[in-house]
Amino acid sequence: MHFVVARLNHETNTFSPVPTPLASFNPRWNEDALQVGRGSRTAMGAFLAFAEARGAEVVTPIFATANPSGPVADEAFEAMVVAIVDAVGKGCDAILLDLHGAMVTDSLDDGEGELLGRIRAVAPDVPVGVALDLHGNITERMVANADVLVGFKTYPHVDMYETGAHVARLVGRMLDEGLAPKRAWCHPPQLAHTLKMNTGIPGAMQDAIAAARQAEARSGILAVSVFGGFPIADTPEAGVSVVTVAETADLAAEVAREIGGLLWERRAELVYHEEPLQQSVAAAHAAGEEEGQGPVLLLDHGDNCMSGGTCDTMDVLGEALAQGLDDIVVGPICDPDAVAAMMAAGVGARIRVKIGNRVAMPRIGISKDPLQLGGVVRALGDGEYTISGPTYTGMRCFMGQAAVLDTGQARILVTELPHEPWDLAVFTSVGLDPRACRHLILKSRMYCRPVFEPIARVVIECASRGVTSSDYKLFHFEKLIRPVYPLEEDVLWRPEAVRLWQTIRTASWPRGRG
Repeated sequence: MHFVVARLNHETNTFSPVPTPLASFNPRWNEDALQVGRGSRTAMGAFLAFAEARGAEVVTPIFATANPSGPVADEAFEAMVVAIVDAVGKGCDAILLDLHGAMVTDSLDDGEGELLGRIRAVAPDVPVGVALDLHGNITERMVANADVLVGFKTYPHVDMYETGAHVARLVGRMLDEGLAPKRAWCHPPQLAHTLKMNTGIPGAMQDAIAAARQAEARSGILAVSVFGGFPIADTPEAGVSVVTVAETADLAAEVAREIGGLLWERRAELVYHEEPLQQSVAAAHAAGEEEGQGPVLLLDHGDNCMSGGTCDTMDVLGEALAQGLDDIVVGPICDPDAVAAMMAAGVGARIRVKIGNRVAMPRIGISKDPLQLGGVVRALGDGEYTISGPTYTGMRCFMGQAAVLDTGQARILVTELPHEPWDLAVFTSVGLDPRACRHLILKSRMYCRPVFEPIARVVIECASRGVTSSDYKLFHFEKLIRPVYPLEEDVLWRPEAVRLWQTIRTASWPRGRG
């Protein structure tokens, strides 16, 4: 038996000025892709374990992941997609893909739909199983061209491997039992705010996921996925959706309507109302003056690296300094020029340097001046560390060269590359202890929480003006199908109209290669 297994992940913020060339994906090809994917806590890791358990021959054309950023360069997309399609075209018995679901390229609004459409053109009768991110902007073309689609049920995402295992089980049933899955797609006209998609706290998203799990326990229901979508993408089908996979079309449609209706009924709960930045920082200042263990954690969600932020806006730090907060640790802030200046000065040098606000954001009409700060260079480093978990456990990370400026009021970690604070080692790798400061400012929205929330006395969300802002008024949507809630308040919609697809194969499966 012969499987094609691949990973190609990108969440595209169409308003982000951060480019996405092929190098951003750090692509691993063929045997290298197999080695990187094997044992990883990703969906692809689960696919490879499934294939190994069945004694299948595996071709792994690519393992590629880029941080969220602007549209993917067309030539990068073509290089990666052609590798996958060529592998499929040589013949196989099953195709297992670890995708995101919100990839946009310079020329295409639906990268995953394009990939799946090309695969179907060369392998119309081969089972296709796809694992997707909870933030996927699921399209009709994606659902039409895959037999099995399953999305993550956690955010922060700690069930990537489990999602891949779910996909693999169903594809295994297709191969062994002749299972012919039916799919339904329900797409309410709503944009949910990412900060309202946390599955670890009570609310509409948590309840929708619970309803999906309950539905999966019903006879004949194979998979139910709730997609919050990625709202900072100007594409026609961006937003919330539900995909169900079932043994019958009626069951698939019934559950899709139920959960789509739940999301629509509670749509107001999926809207995040941000506080003015001055007010949030003032609350952080007050919390820092109180007795308590651990730092006050300020999350700069308007410049979130893992949603396509530039990672260099200085709004939150600037306001914190202006309001007199002290004993601050902040970072990582991406500024290669500032890093170079501190590297040239050396550890212990007193320096005055411009930091941040380097990258203009023309799609939202914002350009700012860097902050000029004086201080002592406390540390220099190579920016490498290993994640201890729970997300991407064991993965080696590289922030580019790193430097720490101590202004007396704040210790600022500056790096050459945008980087999500996945782990305490982001700071400890350059001699900073985030547990020991009074105020900790992170450019993060959610992924930092499993690691940094447990050490914090309180978490305060801070609204900077960047390309990952929760203020939809900053974004000019041109392609998004309207009306859509909450951009328009009075939107009429009923969940009765769902789209259905079925796998038209029921008996024996063709064998591409033995």
